[in-house]
Amino acid sequence: MRIAVWIVSVLLALAFLFIGGVKVMMSAADLAAGSQGVPVVLLKIAGYAEVLGALGLVLPAATRILPVLTPVAASGLVITMIGATITNIIIAFYPVAVQTAVLGLLAAFVAWARFGPAAIAPRGTGEPRLAGGA
Repeated sequence: MRIAVWIVSVLLALAFLFIGGVKVMMSAADLAAGSQGVPVVLLKIAGYAEVLGALGLVLPAATRILPVLTPVAASGLVITMIGATITNIIIAFYPVAVQTAVLGLLAAFVAWARFGPAAIAPRGTGEPRLAGGA
């Protein structure tokens, strides 16, 4: 289970770093050209949220410094992907809506696993590395 959670976490982090990084790095004019009416400021905010969420999926768990932030980041990405899915449905980008829904479901899996069976104990607690014994 914990290997699957790590694989999904790393792949999600890479996906969100790419997706969010593109939104953050693109100029406002370029974003507006492909935004289908979605406000550029909303896309920029989503981009920063995705980049921060990507870092939060891996770094706290890997360093065992405040590892509770990993499922919190995953939960935040679930909320972001719910908004993205709804937005893509409204603007009739159905294939992209499916992609955002899948990313949201994978983030929900990571959140569930890191809050529960694959939780990681913080550094220096004297407990085993994995809180759930898994």
